[in-house]
Amino acid sequence: MGIFDRFKSKPQQTQQDNIAENTEKNCIYAPIEGEIIPLAEIADGVFSEGILGNGCGIKPAEGKMYAPFDGEVIQVADTKHAIGLLGKDGIELLIHVGMDTVSMNGKGFSPLVKTGDKVKCGQLMMDFSISDIKDAGFVTTTAVVVTNSDNYEKIETEKLGQVQKLEKIIKVS
Repeated sequence: MGIFDRFKSKPQQTQQDNIAENTEKNCIYAPIEGEIIPLAEIADGVFSEGILGNGCGIKPAEGKMYAPFDGEVIQVADTKHAIGLLGKDGIELLIHVGMDTVSMNGKGFSPLVKTGDKVKCGQLMMDFSISDIKDAGFVTTTAVVVTNSDNYEKIETEKLGQVQKLEKIIKVS
C-alpha cells in the first residue's frame, strides 16, 4: 500500500451524509434549526396574514438552510436572502431568511444552489450570518411558506417550539 492509498481508503464525510433517505409524501422538513412559531407571530404582515401562503416561521439557531424536501430550486432571490423551491410532490415553497433582509443586498447570505438545481432533502442550500442580520437591525425570523396554498385543502404545522434540521414541521393535504 502506497502512502496515497491510505488517504483514498479513509472514509470522508461528504455533503451526501446529511441527505434524508426516507421522507414522507407531502411533508416539509425543517430547513433550519431553531424555534418554530406560528405564521401569525411573524413580525411582517405579508407573511403573518398569509398573503403569500400558509406555513410557519423559524427563529434560527444557526446560519444554515437545508432543503426541506426533494425538488428543484425555482428561484434564488437576487439579494440572496430567499430561495423558492418546487417539491417533487408539487409543493411550491418560499424560504425567506429574516424580515426586510432584501435591503441587505446579499450581505451575509451565501446561497450554495442556483435556479434549476435539483436538491435532495437535507442538502445544504445556504449559509447566512445571523449576526449580520441583527447588526443591520433586522429580525432573523425566517418564513417557510407554501406559496401555492390554494391548491391544498389543509396545510398543518406539525410542530411548534425547538426543532432540529429535518424534523417534520408541515404536512400538506
